[in-house]
Amino acid sequence: MSRVIHFEIPADDPARAEKFYGDTFGWKFTKWEGDGGMDYWLIRTGNGEAPGIDGGMAPRQHPGHALANTIGVESLDDAVKQVKANGGSMVMEKAAVAGVGWLAYFSDPEGNVFGMMQADPNAK
Repeated sequence: MSRVIHFEIPADDPARAEKFYGDTFGWKFTKWEGDGGMDYWLIRTGNGEAPGIDGGMAPRQHPGHALANTIGVESLDDAVKQVKANGGSMVMEKAAVAGVGWLAYFSDPEGNVFGMMQADPNAK
């Protein structure tokens, strides 16, 4: 069974969003220093002792870019086939997140966007 493993917040002003979520919920933000030189912040929402997931924040890519959940899958290629077979569509093609895995974004039949990621520390 696949589970939600990550959420992502798009932000027009990442500093403003960091202040809001930090002040409101006590979330901690850390600038990601991974390959690719992209602006990305990891969000820690708790101490790991209570149920919940952590996430990330990135600059908004387009006006409709909304909060997205990411679902961990064993095989992204197989999961893409399942999404399409069940009425979903691809929004962003499979791409490497260097040292982390393979990521793609989809739209469900209701128009909700979500991501799926296959862990692969060798992704480049």
